[in-house]
Amino acid sequence: MLTQDAILDQMLEPLVEALTPESARALADFQAKPSIQARVDQLAAKCNEGDLSDEERAEYENYVRIGNVLALIKAKARRVLADSSRG
Repeated sequence: MLTQDAILDQMLEPLVEALTPESARALADFQAKPSIQARVDQLAAKCNEGDLSDEERAEYENYVRIGNVLALIKAKARRVLADSSRG
């Protein structure tokens, strides 16, 4: 059975193959809006203190899950950039 990470990796491969150096650079440089990052930081602090409500925990878990997907996409974009710089 494939893990969630392995499935995601396979599903993203067509995206990686379609990236140009310019689009890869844009993805690699992507940052969440400051307001979103502030909310994630707020939820993380509450989580560390054990003060999250059930609703906040679900929201925080969604941010973490989506953040992990974005981190994988950014890593793949950086790989495309590294490969393109080698010629």
